[in-house]
Amino acid sequence: LPPTHAPAPHHPPHANLTARRMGLSRDKRHKRRATGGRRAIHIKKRKYEMARPPSMTKLGPKRVKEVRVRGGNHKYRAMRLEYGNFSWGSEAIAKKTRIMEVNYNASNNELVRTKTLVKNAIVQVDAVPFREFYKQHYGVVLGKKKGKDEEKDEKLSEAAVKKQARRRKTMGVIESAIEDQFRQGRLFACISSRPGQCGRADGYILEGEELAFYLKRMQAKKKK
Repeated sequence: LPPTHAPAPHHPPHANLTARRMGLSRDKRHKRRATGGRRAIHIKKRKYEMARPPSMTKLGPKRVKEVRVRGGNHKYRAMRLEYGNFSWGSEAIAKKTRIMEVNYNASNNELVRTKTLVKNAIVQVDAVPFREFYKQHYGVVLGKKKGKDEEKDEKLSEAAVKKQARRRKTMGVIESAIEDQFRQGRLFACISSRPGQCGRADGYILEGEELAFYLKRMQAKKKK
């Protein structure tokens, strides 16, 4: 008996390969001119104009993919991250700490809702590594709640106590806004690396005018 349906046409394996690989492009030929006129497209897409989909890095256990790029180089596409190195500028230190929450993004509120890590995203990080450094370096506990029994400090040698006393003379004044954040156990920080390119979410603790600016923006966003 003849077959009830015609066999599917056979396509060579490379037929749709170019279409799949070159779907996203960074060329300007498909854009209109500044005057509104349309450009005549006289060449096809080029490999060097190829783009890739965004990584949309989320909060979660670390998962990074290695991508081979032009010239035999490699990029590291972070799919999920939960730790990063954050520097505290006024104290000139950096600590590895956990990213707790994504709080603000100037470009898109949807990136806050989906907890997407991108460059310049404002996040909250765990304050414990910075509090421990401050206690060890200066002998001062940041964010201590008033009216509660003080924790028993570890017994230090006389030399260590003298060293902390000398360091306290050079100790700067901690802003009240940062002191409040230490009390809550979370610090506002800005991501300065590109997680989709280097596979890391590193940044710096917000201080001074920059912290005041973003606190104001986040308060305005809550009122809406």
